[in-house]
This record gives sequence, structure tokens and C-alpha cells, in this order.
Amino acid sequence: MNDARQRHRDPLGRILVIIPTYNEVDNIRPIVTRVRAAVPEAHVLVADDNSPDGTGKAADELAAEDERVEVLHREGKEGLGAAYLAGFRWGIDNGYDILVEMDADGSHQPEELPRLLTALKNADMVLGSRWVPGGRVVNWPGHRKFLSRGGSTYSRLLLGVPLRDVTGGYRALRRETLLGLGMDDVASQGYCFQVDLANRAVQAGYQVVEVPITFVERERGDSKMNRDIVAEALWRVTAWGVRSRVNQALGRRHTG
Repeated sequence: MNDARQRHRDPLGRILVIIPTYNEVDNIRPIVTRVRAAVPEAHVLVADDNSPDGTGKAADELAAEDERVEVLHREGKEGLGAAYLAGFRWGIDNGYDILVEMDADGSHQPEELPRLLTALKNADMVLGSRWVPGGRVVNWPGHRKFLSRGGSTYSRLLLGVPLRDVTGGYRALRRETLLGLGMDDVASQGYCFQVDLANRAVQAGYQVVEVPITFVERERGDSKMNRDIVAEALWRVTAWGVRSRVNQALGRRHTG
């Protein structure tokens, strides 16, 4: 039995749930409370991008009440991916074994986190998927479903990754996986970050699995997604896909 398979049978170790925030003052306490109830052994890191609505202060209050809650105050709004990368680095520096991505708005249900962690015992990265059997979305209009599902399908086909929900942001991965992938040049904006990280893991030969989740549209606050983020993701995925196909063709030509 090789080392990777043996490692996957070991206990998961220390778990850190990273929750990026920007203007989520109405959501931060409910989501942190739910995470702590769903997985009591987990620690929570709120990565706040200097929210003008007081989210950082509310997170500090939570941290003062609960020793398993930490706050990473960032200088300003730099994007979801940048916040996650900062959270990953903080978690690695502080000795955590499992890093979890979770939105602050309640769309990722903490009560489903145990299912992701169970799957991670035999994997390197686990994606909470809306588009595998058993997965679903709640309170989304048709055009949002089309955009999300279409984006994942486009990314899957162009990049050649066998994943149904490449753009999803509810994930759990191992410290060793992150260190193996490297984080210095991961695309850090919106959908690009999620697609890039999943694609890198698959291409590097890591075991990436999907488990079904129910994605619930936020009830409070405003979505951070916009047309510019979607357009950038489309452009970047297209560029990655074309480059991959060109490299494959050149490789076949040199070895043929």
C-alpha cells in the first residue's frame, strides 16, 4: 500500500473552515454558529476584507466569545480567491491539516460539512456539488441555474476534467494537496479561482471527488457575483483550454 492511500485512512486531523467576508454583518454570526454546531471540533477563520458595514467588528466579537474562532483582517476588497489564498496560508502556518472553503451567506449549509469531511478520508479534495445526482439548488431563477451549470459544463469539456461542478465553492482539501499544488500563481478572481484550483488538482493526479449538496440562495445581503467576474472566468478558462490542447498537440508531435 502506498503512502497516499495509507494517509487517507488516518484521522483527518485539525480542521479549519475559512469564511471570506465583505459586508456580511447580518450573516456572520448565524453561519459561524451553525458551523460550530455542525462540526464542534473545527476551528473557523473569518477572512474579512475590511468590510465597511462592520463585519470585521462582529467577527472579533465572535472570536472573543469562542476560542475556536479567529479573524484575519485584510486591508481591502481583493476578491474571493485572494481571501481564500490568504486563509489557506494562515491555516498552513498555524498547523491545520484540513482546509474548508465556505461562503458566509448560508448558501453552503454547514450541516452538510460532515459529509464532505467523511468523503475526504479517502480523497485529496472534495467538492460539494450542485450538479451530481442528489445535488440541487433552492430559490435560484432559471438564468442563474443555466449560467452556473453551463459554466461548469464548458469548463469540464474545455479543460478535460471529470467534474460536474467545477465552479462550486464549497470544498474541503488536505494541507498536503495545497502544498503540492502551489498557491503563488493560482488565479484569484471569482469563478477563476475555483476552476483553476480544481483543474490543477485533477491534472496533478490528486483524488478529487464530488458529493451532492443543496445550495440555498442567500436570504440577506447582496451577491458579489457580476458580469465582469463571469466574463473574466470565461476568457481565462478558454485560454487555459486552448493552451492545454496546443501543448498536447505539440507533445504528440514530438513523441510521434
